[in-house]
Amino acid sequence: MPSLTNENPIWSHVDARREAFIGLADAVFDTPEIAYTETRSCAAHKDMLRQQGFRIRENVAGIPTAVIGEAGSEGPVIAILGEYDALPGLSQEPGIAEPRMIDESGFGHGCGHNLLGSAAMQAATAVKDWLEAEGIKGRVRYYGCPAEEGGAAKTYMVRDGLFDDVDIAISWHPASYNCVDDARSLANTRIDYSFTGKAAHAAGAPHLGRSALDAVELMNIGVNYMREHMPDAARVHYAYLDAGGIAPNVVQSRATVRQLIRSPDLEGLGELVERVNNIAQGAALMSGTEVESRVFSAVSNLIGNRPLEEAMQAEFDRLGPVPFDAGDIEYAMEIRKTLTRADIAAAFAQISRKPDYDLPLCDFVAPLDRPQAAAMGSTDLGDVSWAVPLVQARVATCALGTPLHSWQQTAQGKSPAAHKGMIHAAKVMAATACAVLRNDTLRAAAIRAHQAHLAEFPYSCPIPPEVTPPIAAE
Repeated sequence: MPSLTNENPIWSHVDARREAFIGLADAVFDTPEIAYTETRSCAAHKDMLRQQGFRIRENVAGIPTAVIGEAGSEGPVIAILGEYDALPGLSQEPGIAEPRMIDESGFGHGCGHNLLGSAAMQAATAVKDWLEAEGIKGRVRYYGCPAEEGGAAKTYMVRDGLFDDVDIAISWHPASYNCVDDARSLANTRIDYSFTGKAAHAAGAPHLGRSALDAVELMNIGVNYMREHMPDAARVHYAYLDAGGIAPNVVQSRATVRQLIRSPDLEGLGELVERVNNIAQGAALMSGTEVESRVFSAVSNLIGNRPLEEAMQAEFDRLGPVPFDAGDIEYAMEIRKTLTRADIAAAFAQISRKPDYDLPLCDFVAPLDRPQAAAMGSTDLGDVSWAVPLVQARVATCALGTPLHSWQQTAQGKSPAAHKGMIHAAKVMAATACAVLRNDTLRAAAIRAHQAHLAEFPYSCPIPPEVTPPIAAE
């Protein structure tokens, strides 16, 4: 850890309310909700925003579980982004090192978003307090963003202009290592293909039927054959939303499959979508059915911002790694017993570092200039990065090698180690925000870098204008 002489004044503003935000993270953990249903989590965040003196905008972009809190006046606008949605099937008793579901059909924070939103608001609160204490002109906004896990809420928020007056955006994500994110992700879209055929008696008059389920299976076969002939980093996954019923003696007259199509960039995504659409039309032609498609969600790939990444790296290096203690290490070692060597190696591969199979918790901050990892996921933060200069941290909150979207991640979600990582993340984000607010040259450089990218690669929202957020009717 850095010496006292190296301390940043903003850190004390983060520490001043640490217990309140630990409580917020644990409350969200205990009431997990999935995309666009995060009513209790959003309510807890709104209550905290009110307690901390933010001006609140509710129901932004027409999404009941999205909220913005703002503080300060005039000057640059700094956005700090949080999330609070959970994942299905990851209900897990916390604080143990074995899989034990609380609810067989329940949800869980297997990606740490209970920590993500709480640390982001803690950072925004610290910046608010710092602006007041220093008498600095500037505004800080906390964006409470639902539905990151497949719902693309931030894409809708970008499309609705909610970042149009923002100068800089900052976020983070829980991880098992510490680094400034390398700003690479896959653009993706989720498209529902609904086939309509003709029902018939499967034994007595099968020749009269036209199977929508056959059409879905033909489509999946076509996509499988396409995989050999698409870029290595591209991905296509699928899930049956409606298989046409449970009666095998009825020719299924309807069936729906969701195809999740991913590509390293928006241009490549468009090309893949066209090919998948053609495969769907071919499947309908072969099966004598009709097909309709509807975009469920879509996100863009992340774009980096070197000036901001260098600024965040400097603050991260100054702060150092998360100060875990002996109790944290003991629990992490128990979790590590449930992980494979491949799990641990995969975590180190994300930061291009040789695996250390004996290290239970990350005790270093990875350098900014490192070889890029091959594996990538997707995030709706990508669209924010096209709308405004953005930087993101990855901060250790769990045992090295813990896979995201796993029971192990959920089990550690309200542990003391997770709380320490959350507070650390708030300090990194708050310090970066202060650096941007203090340094006009840094802010201008970040904006120039962003504008240069857009001049070469203009942004086009990947969600069609007629598609609205998939919010369930009450």
